[in-house]
Amino acid sequence: MGIFSSIKDAIFGKKAEAAPPPVAAPVIADAPVAPAAPQPVPAAPVAISEVDVEAILSAQAAGAGQQLNWRSSIVDLMKLVGIDPSLANRKELATELGYTGELDGSAEMNIWLRKAVMRELAANGGTVPADLTD
Repeated sequence: MGIFSSIKDAIFGKKAEAAPPPVAAPVIADAPVAPAAPQPVPAAPVAISEVDVEAILSAQAAGAGQQLNWRSSIVDLMKLVGIDPSLANRKELATELGYTGELDGSAEMNIWLRKAVMRELAANGGTVPADLTD
């Protein structure tokens, strides 16, 4: 799992694992057979609503116990979601997201990363205000 997946999971939450299929009761051949009760029809799948990224991050920041400027800092965004914001991790994230500049931790790289993360969150079902992706 990559750094972006970790960020996305921290914001969107992990998908619930599928429950194992129910085990059918054994059929006894000599027993009288009662008419089968109609089985309920499964409900149509519910569309997954988009995740309000700004609201989730704002709520996390309010309870963080420290001032984190996640709106403009990739380091603070990573701290907020519990991911080590080391240069090594930011380089890995930059590579994952297709950054083509120098992997030197510069302001240019960090600004690009924060915007790219927000664009990717939006592309993966998150609602992200335009001012966070520009």
